[in-house]
Amino acid sequence: SNLRDIATNNEYIYLLFPSRIEVYNPEGEWIRDWEACSDQSDYCSMAIAPGALLVTDAANKNICQYTSEGNFVRFIQSPDGFIIPSYSFGVTYTGGVLYCSNPGRHRVEKYTSDGKYLGSFGKAGDATGMFCGCCNPVHLTYTSTGEIITSEKGNPRISCYSTDGEFRSLLLDNKTLGGGNTAFDVKIHGDKIFIAGNNM
Repeated sequence: SNLRDIATNNEYIYLLFPSRIEVYNPEGEWIRDWEACSDQSDYCSMAIAPGALLVTDAANKNICQYTSEGNFVRFIQSPDGFIIPSYSFGVTYTGGVLYCSNPGRHRVEKYTSDGKYLGSFGKAGDATGMFCGCCNPVHLTYTSTGEIITSEKGNPRISCYSTDGEFRSLLLDNKTLGGGNTAFDVKIHGDKIFIAGNNM
């Protein structure tokens, strides 16, 4: 009941809980698990990188990097500090770059796989191409060509940005998504967008 996120690759299925990570093979057999590296952790989202697992921690306001086997590697800190007003701290990894939301600052930040800060994009506002409300974006994913997909709450919408942060298009707006104010989780597979929210 307290599952926070799920991530998969060709080898493993990772399940994220508030202070624990469980690993299974594609047949559903348990492989390993490990506890958070901090007693105060409140894990939110995760992404798989080559040989690594990257986990956002809403309580400690950092990103925790582990090896695939669960060994702690490092904390990744925002140079301006992560501001997490509510439980929205998305992360994804593509093309050798880690992208994460800094929702209180209304932007997406970029890092190398070893935690070096590369820059950010986004700013506060209601217009398309901007992040509205107190804490957006909530969820992040990417396309097969490396474009970044963001999902927002408050005024739920899903947008597409280039790898350097240039706004490309609004893919789904509040009306198309069926209204409400909760962010929709979003994943890409091939040329299809899958969204989950509003019990559907």
